[in-house]
Amino acid sequence: MTVDNENLIYVYIGSYRAKEEESIHLASLNLETGELKALHGMAGVTNPTFLDWDALNNVLYAASEQEHSEVIAYAADPQTQKLEELNRKSTDSSGACHVSRSGDGKYLFTTGYGDGHISVLELQQDGALGELSSLIRHSGRGERDDRQSEAHPHSVFQDPNQEYVIVCDLGMDSINMYRLEEGKLVTHREVKMPPGSGPRHVAFHPNGRWMYAINELNNTVTFFAYDSTFGDLKTMQHTSTLPTDVVMEENTAAQLAISPCGRFLYASNRGHDSLVQMNIDEDSGMLSAVNWVSSGGKTPRHFTLVPGGYLLSANQDSNCIVSYRIHSDSGRLEETGFSLELPHPVCVLPAVKA
Repeated sequence: MTVDNENLIYVYIGSYRAKEEESIHLASLNLETGELKALHGMAGVTNPTFLDWDALNNVLYAASEQEHSEVIAYAADPQTQKLEELNRKSTDSSGACHVSRSGDGKYLFTTGYGDGHISVLELQQDGALGELSSLIRHSGRGERDDRQSEAHPHSVFQDPNQEYVIVCDLGMDSINMYRLEEGKLVTHREVKMPPGSGPRHVAFHPNGRWMYAINELNNTVTFFAYDSTFGDLKTMQHTSTLPTDVVMEENTAAQLAISPCGRFLYASNRGHDSLVQMNIDEDSGMLSAVNWVSSGGKTPRHFTLVPGGYLLSANQDSNCIVSYRIHSDSGRLEETGFSLELPHPVCVLPAVKA
């Protein structure tokens, strides 16, 4: 979906902001130069810290991270991409920090970092939110008293085959797998992670056979061989997100993404404030970290890969989004020289055409 011409694409940005402040922003990215321009800001939602885009219905979903969390559905104008609220629903959770949809578009998932809840809401045909169909709660802890004294589910994704729902629990050092049966989450398997690792997000390789998890607390990416038939994960490798000569007590890994070609994985470091490129071996799936660049600011909580060969880095604590060009052959990142100043950006999402 483009802005006036084929060289521009819309981008939505979520931020840590109060309800009365502009917290969801619309920007454009020039696919020739990497230039970002702010177009519109919208108030009315508290801390929209994660977003999900439904390209078929032109609907944006925002998770509102607060004590009594909710999720909001917005219809986007096909021409201007400005948002109009469809409806909002409680997630029956605290600290909702992630939102995603089932592959068939029938359900919406959210995680409650604050109270351990994972919520499933029905979706209407037009993308509006329906009723809560499932609510479960994780119970457990990890080895760190400061960050893992209780369960903290941080993200929820459905696998590419739409067979299993995968929840990363930072507090319990576990990746929990569920079956989705008529809108209900049914326990399938729990995969334990290294103590103190703090799994945060996962990403699947385009081949559907490899899955990668980024671990916030021990700054690693874990590579799994994924058995979609039995819904099982086999740990193959742990790779540091930091250079070998860097020791940092105050670094936490945040986001990861895999290039559409499947040859490169990128991850972000908060503290080291960097983006790391890892090459993916095309035969084995094993990772090798090859390059680090500055994230362009402080605390890169999130970044996204944009069709056309760009990466956008959202630097929460320096109030900026920085654009990078991705070299198609080597995968290396190069700053375009363009950035966008916005308060506390924490999620950036391209409105890609269906």
